[in-house]
Amino acid sequence: MALETISRALDGIYPAKVLPAMPWTARFAGDDYGLPADPAWREVDWREHLRWMEIDGARVSYVDIGEGPGPPVVFVHGLGGNWQNFLENLPRIARERRALAVDLPGFGNSELPPEPITISGYARFVDAFCERLDLGPVAIVGSSMGGFIGAEIAISFPERADRLALVGAAGISITTLHRRPTLTAARISTLIGVGEISAARARDVVRRSRLRYVALSAVVRHPNLIQPALAYELVRGAGKQGYVGALEALMTYDFRDRLPEIGCPTLVVWGSEDMMVPVRDADEFERLIPDARKLLMADTGHGPMFERPQTFNRHMLDFLVESGEASQSESEVA
Repeated sequence: MALETISRALDGIYPAKVLPAMPWTARFAGDDYGLPADPAWREVDWREHLRWMEIDGARVSYVDIGEGPGPPVVFVHGLGGNWQNFLENLPRIARERRALAVDLPGFGNSELPPEPITISGYARFVDAFCERLDLGPVAIVGSSMGGFIGAEIAISFPERADRLALVGAAGISITTLHRRPTLTAARISTLIGVGEISAARARDVVRRSRLRYVALSAVVRHPNLIQPALAYELVRGAGKQGYVGALEALMTYDFRDRLPEIGCPTLVVWGSEDMMVPVRDADEFERLIPDARKLLMADTGHGPMFERPQTFNRHMLDFLVESGEASQSESEVA
């Protein structure tokens, strides 16, 4: 009954028609599904890498880890997310490059921005963040809404984007949704607990397999294969003040006619069973961005970077160092 309630609340928000996987199907997910990356994120003292800065009057949090030749890698999370969405990726990338992940204003531990949330405003924020740290050109890895923002950065600040990875990126289907019913459904989902799970409740949720399934099944293909410690970090990012404002921003900004302006190499990474953003959107990003190719991860949901982190990290590192003559053809991995 709880799953049906969540499904009704989310109907109209997400245009993908993929249904949640039944728990028993997890045994067919493959050996790399939910397999923690190396090095393990739990062995990192993240307090040593947590930083704060103020941008446009708002205090924002971020992590900064690693060093190495080549442009730094900046990770940008999605709607309802936080920098911890990339816990399985940051330590591995940090072995080769400087890796940073920021809590967008209104999410994680960052304050709401003084102005209304917009996609272009978030792009300016990330550019200002990079400028304050004197990062120069960076590789941008954006998940969901973060991909929308990353693509906007590559369009509006082309000198900033050395490479772009769009992971289950928003920006195509969501701009065609009906605004009023979608925002109403979002507010309802928040009221029933989909969009708002407090940190106090998060531990109880992830420790119980049925609750973990309910909390994550709209995002993760096989929730019970995600390690409880990681699931906790994912769940506690929900319910922040920026949620509804950011959702409205997603639906009121259309940049599809400008996507051909993206000039940097682009990797479009998608889960074949993404419930939040349909796979056809990956096809459209690949079609519209001149130097783009698609990587489709089988039996994977909206979070390839934490559902199959070892596989994701391997392909991401290859993308960061490859020449501009990489194949444009689609590839699929288990």
